[in-house]
Amino acid sequence: MKFPSDLEELRELADLLQFYKTEHIGYVFILFCSAYLYKQSFAIPGSSFLNMLAGALFGPWHGLLIACILTTVGSTNCYLLSRTFGKCHIVRLFPEKVAMLQKKVEEHRNSLFFFLLFLRFFPMTPNWFLNITSPILNIPIPIFFFSILIGLIPYNLVCVRTGAILSEIHSLDDIFSLATLLQLLLIACMALLPGVLIRHYSKTQLNLDGLEPNGHQMVLNYSKTR
Repeated sequence: MKFPSDLEELRELADLLQFYKTEHIGYVFILFCSAYLYKQSFAIPGSSFLNMLAGALFGPWHGLLIACILTTVGSTNCYLLSRTFGKCHIVRLFPEKVAMLQKKVEEHRNSLFFFLLFLRFFPMTPNWFLNITSPILNIPIPIFFFSILIGLIPYNLVCVRTGAILSEIHSLDDIFSLATLLQLLLIACMALLPGVLIRHYSKTQLNLDGLEPNGHQMVLNYSKTR
């Protein structure tokens, strides 16, 4: 057995594991979880095929639950490995991309959770890169954890539901159609809305931009009294 790289290999693997699952469901479940965590922990692309395999093996709803949990745990493992061993290597290999992402994160620091939700909901985000750079960007692990758990539900749902009807799929274009991508993009924009509102009210209603720094104001008051 090997990780599938196209739909034909995915169908063959699904048929084989479904055959074993009839008498050895525990072993198949452990094998699937181990393979999924391996790919997520080491930032290996290809989670869409494993999500579809989850749908084919465990059904749409159980498959979705399993995929969401494994995605979150595996990505957290990747975060911890990157924080412990990979920071300097990632900055050396992707200096411009890390700098650009760092700038965006700092711009949305006061609404960081919603910004991360937007990135996870957005269908074109390279999630593996976000996983390995999050420790460098000083993203707290609780925010990282829950942004994945919630933010990848739509993507996982699309893949798992596709896997449940795997025999009817003829190409990857059937999975991520234009309509599906537009739906995911709309969800991403909705996730960004709370962050926009937070920034708006912190600047306008609270008038934070109009306040002088405390030290500067104290100097002015002192000068007037003199």
